Amino acid sequence: MARVFTGLLLTLVLAVLFVPLALYAGPPVLAALRSEQPPRQVVVPSYQQGPSRLASLGEEFPVPAGSGSAAPDPQTLKELLDAELTVSGRGTFHGVVLDTLSGEVLYDLDGGTAVTPASSLKILTAAAALSELGAETTFETVVYAGSTPDTIVLRGGGDVLLTAGKSDEEQVTGRAGLQTLADETAAALAERGTAGTVRIRVDDTLFSGDTLSPAWSREDVEAGEMAPLYPLAINSAWAAEGASSGLRTDDAALAAAEAFAAALETSAGDYGMTVDPTIERGSAGDGAQRLAAVESAPVSDQVQHMLLTSDNYLAEALARMSALAAGREGTFEGGTEAVSAAVSRLGVDTSSLVLADASGLGGGTEISALQLAGTVQAALTSAEDDVRMLPYSLPVAGLSGTLASRFSGDEEEDSPAGVVRGKTGTLFAVTSLSGFVTDADGRLLSFAFVANGLEANTAQARAAVDSAATVLAGCGCR
Repeated sequence: MARVFTGLLLTLVLAVLFVPLALYAGPPVLAALRSEQPPRQVVVPSYQQGPSRLASLGEEFPVPAGSGSAAPDPQTLKELLDAELTVSGRGTFHGVVLDTLSGEVLYDLDGGTAVTPASSLKILTAAAALSELGAETTFETVVYAGSTPDTIVLRGGGDVLLTAGKSDEEQVTGRAGLQTLADETAAALAERGTAGTVRIRVDDTLFSGDTLSPAWSREDVEAGEMAPLYPLAINSAWAAEGASSGLRTDDAALAAAEAFAAALETSAGDYGMTVDPTIERGSAGDGAQRLAAVESAPVSDQVQHMLLTSDNYLAEALARMSALAAGREGTFEGGTEAVSAAVSRLGVDTSSLVLADASGLGGGTEISALQLAGTVQAALTSAEDDVRMLPYSLPVAGLSGTLASRFSGDEEEDSPAGVVRGKTGTLFAVTSLSGFVTDADGRLLSFAFVANGLEANTAQARAAVDSAATVLAGCGCR
């Protein structure tokens, strides 16, 4: 009897252990028996996960409350923000806070005066790209048959985020790969009966005018902040693919063509062809046959990448593509005109706006904090679905892009980490932060804070604008 009882007990124990194991391991085992791959478990990187603790309210994210919540009192807001927007030494602050729902100016610190915005200007460029080009638009890099059977033409279509390798659908930089383009080109050439040595021409005529803006200092160009602009480039013309700082190549179009030639040498060898390493500029004739093409990431993804990384090269390329879409010349002037016109159509008063470039790198831009905040407010309330993507492409405080390392170390209850979204801007004598925030009562506020004329106190000024954003995040301010 004892043996029977022991046997039953052992059976029950094994059953308890086997059932969870079967539930956990059974499906993969069965899938393996059917020669299927079990579903891949996707691990979300920490920087893409939501914040563990949110500002002010602690437990719940402050959802915009619309008209059901009162806006901050302007006088109370003034007292709080004036106390933060100050710096020892040289420098002058300008700031504007708008109630996004109504457009009412809640705070105005010399907000109508022209300032140098640095990279906060990219907010306007993003608005123009989304409005003129459309969020889902992609740019093609195409290979055409040349004027002779052994010649092909690589034509740039505005994609400056190419990769030398294969296309990767999961990436923004590298969505279109020159190796993939070369593989398709080699197959097309073989189908046409091409043999012997293939000669490559590169067509970079989509953009016209100067490749370097007179607004950019030689020192900034030499430091890699910018480079001559072309309608095709690998990774925004950074000299080292995958880099986001350092030197850039002086001729991004030729560098891309050389990478394509190297890729084609490998692909064409499978068909008994070779590639002439000498690359010249040229264009395909009217009606030339398309041999192969690769597509960039959509404009919406490119805009987000530009805002997160503050990519000057990409900003200028998007401005020129916006100009072409608007029927303007693909020049620096065409780009700035297109940006100004697009922002004006959103309802922002641009009568006093002067743009020296589209990236914020150069000197000579005259824009006000009111125009910066107004562009954010206009995008948040726009009737255009594509334009409304702009604000939510901005870096998130403490979590992403150029704001990833800001606010994140603040353990106070009123930390705006995860709540403030904004575009930063930094030059030698400038710091800025423009974006939006939902305050503690659920009111959506658009803002722009800019400090000009700084001298060896940029870090202090940056802390001041961050503190001002923190005030807004925790504000009931009545």
